[in-house]
Amino acid sequence: MSAFRKRLIWKNTPDGRFLIPVNCLQCDCMNGVIIIDKPLGKTSHDIVEDVKKTLGVRKVGHTGTLDPLATGVLPVCVNEATKLAQFFLTDGKEYRATMLLGVETDTLDIEGKIIVQREPHVTKSDIEDVLNSFVGEIEQTPPRYSSVKYKGKPMHKWARRGIVVEPLPRMVEVYRITLEDVELPYVTFLVSCSKGTYIRSLCSDIGQKLGCGGCLSGLRRIRSGHFCEEAAVSLENIHDQRKRDLLEKNIVPMADALPDFSTIDVDQKLAGRLKKGYQPAVGDLAEHRVPFLTAGDVVKFVSWEGHLVALARMLYSFDQISSLDSKKQLVKILRVFNC
Repeated sequence: MSAFRKRLIWKNTPDGRFLIPVNCLQCDCMNGVIIIDKPLGKTSHDIVEDVKKTLGVRKVGHTGTLDPLATGVLPVCVNEATKLAQFFLTDGKEYRATMLLGVETDTLDIEGKIIVQREPHVTKSDIEDVLNSFVGEIEQTPPRYSSVKYKGKPMHKWARRGIVVEPLPRMVEVYRITLEDVELPYVTFLVSCSKGTYIRSLCSDIGQKLGCGGCLSGLRRIRSGHFCEEAAVSLENIHDQRKRDLLEKNIVPMADALPDFSTIDVDQKLAGRLKKGYQPAVGDLAEHRVPFLTAGDVVKFVSWEGHLVALARMLYSFDQISSLDSKKQLVKILRVFNC
């Protein structure tokens, strides 16, 4: 990771007013993704504000909400990397969930008001069969207490005002479920799923199918897209400069944050033109290595120094390039990064 560039600012000191060098917040080091291990009880917004305050930056955002009850992987984008957030939206997720059988609540988790409570008379085999029945595309209704919006406001705000709004069901996909442990009334399982899947709803639906009801007791996100818990940074009981140093040390450069996108290396001249909004033609990339791609693929334009310059969508496939006019636009620029 390259060093910070320096700039000078005026600072009042006991000995007078001096120009001192400070870290430039717009350098490439401060534009990237930090994988935070969100602790229990904190909201995703709390984490964003903590990172923003610690690093002294204005633009910070997360790529997928975790409830206060949940812990684990929360990718946080800093400065120019906030422009990458839309490209993480379709990422799959993986969770370790603990379900409490025999208890139904209004929030579908243990923090809600208990509606029904009964003894769960089920076997491990029953649980495995029901878990497996949820693998594949399923119709799921989001919880009333969720961030899904109705008339521009999150559902949980309507619910807390006592206004009953029935969320619309939607299709999600469960890629894999693995039963880890059964200690009735608690059941722990791993689940890999598509974006938009609510594990609270999944636990409730599993409980209903078992005939005893159920709710979410504990949740840890262990993967979000390519970001795994092994790379996550815990900020608990770390303060001031130590926290800042930890965050700076663990920023993932933007060029590395989207490993599925192929890279086109560009020189300084073309990088400068791209940053000004230029849409490159076939001839512009004649001397650059263009990987085998198909129309619609998203590519990364990366400078020779390793900095992400732009993201673009291919308008033509690799095998069509040789037959195209050199002035034909080859890609459509989606995002440009000023760092």
